[in-house]
Amino acid sequence: MDKFKKIDIHIHSRKIRSIIRQTNNKTYALPHEIREIYDKWGIEKGVLLTRTSPEMHFHVQTNEQAAELANTNKDTFYWFMDIDPRMGFNSVDTDFSYFIEYYKKLGAKGVGELTANIPIDDPLTMNLFSHCEKCNVPVTIHIADRLGGMYGLVDKIGLPGLQKVLSTYSNLKILGHSTCFWSHIGTNVTSENWNSYISGKVKPGILVDMFYKYPNLLGDLSAGSGNNAIMRDEEFGLWFLHEFQDRLFFGTDLSSADLYFEFPFWLDKKLEEGKLDEKAYRKICRDNALNLLGEKK
Repeated sequence: MDKFKKIDIHIHSRKIRSIIRQTNNKTYALPHEIREIYDKWGIEKGVLLTRTSPEMHFHVQTNEQAAELANTNKDTFYWFMDIDPRMGFNSVDTDFSYFIEYYKKLGAKGVGELTANIPIDDPLTMNLFSHCEKCNVPVTIHIADRLGGMYGLVDKIGLPGLQKVLSTYSNLKILGHSTCFWSHIGTNVTSENWNSYISGKVKPGILVDMFYKYPNLLGDLSAGSGNNAIMRDEEFGLWFLHEFQDRLFFGTDLSSADLYFEFPFWLDKKLEEGKLDEKAYRKICRDNALNLLGEKK
C-alpha cells in the first residue's frame, strides 16, 4: 500500500440510493461508488458520518444503519455515531453516556456530524458535549448561522458559542466544519459573508487565535469550506498546514458520486513541489486520523 494513502475524516453514504435534500437534486453515493472514487483519489478509508437529525435531510440515517454499512464495507469505512441533543425526551438530564457507550461497542469511533439546528451552547447541546467528553469520543460539528432554513449548530459571528464549548469541555476533541466555521480563518469575515466561500489573501483571523488558545480544537478540512480556507491563499494555507499539522485532518465530504474536490490533488502537488513538508503531509492526510480513531498506522 502506498505509504501516503489518505484517510478521509468526513464522508456520507447510504445503502440505498436516496435523496440528500430538496435543493440540489442529488442522491447519496452507494458504497461501491465511494470505493471507486477513493481508488482514483488515493484514499484508503473514510469516516462515515451519520445523519440522524431531520434538518434539510430527506433520508435520515440511523446509527444502526451506519454500523451495518461500515461493517459490511470494512475496507472503505470507519464510522461515527450521530446523536441529536433533543433525543432522550428532549431533556437536559438525558444520560447520553448510555447511548454513546452502546454504539462504541458496535464500532463507532466518535460522534457526528452534529447538524441539529439549535444553538451550539443550548443546555441540551451542552449536556451532550459533557457526555461526549466523559466517554472520551471526538465530535464533528457543523456550524450554522441561523435558526430555520438551515442545518447545523447555531453560533454567532466570532464563534462565541464554540469558544464557550471548547473552554467548558477542555478535554473534548471537537472537529470544526462548515463555511461558518472556516470563514473565520481570515479577518475579512462579516455577518454578511460568513456563510460563504470568501476569496482572496488571508490576514489571520479569530480562528487562528482559537487554534492557539484551545488545544482541543481540531480542523476538518473537508468540503468546499475547508478546501477554500487553505487554497484561497497558498502562502497562508501552507503556513497554516505546517503550524497546526498535529490538529488538521484531510477530508472530502463526498456524498453524491458526481462531486469533485481538488484538495487531495493540491496536497499531493504541494508535496511534490517541496512546498509542503512530508511529515506535515503525512500527519494531515493519514496519521492524525488514525491516532484519533485509535487505529494502527
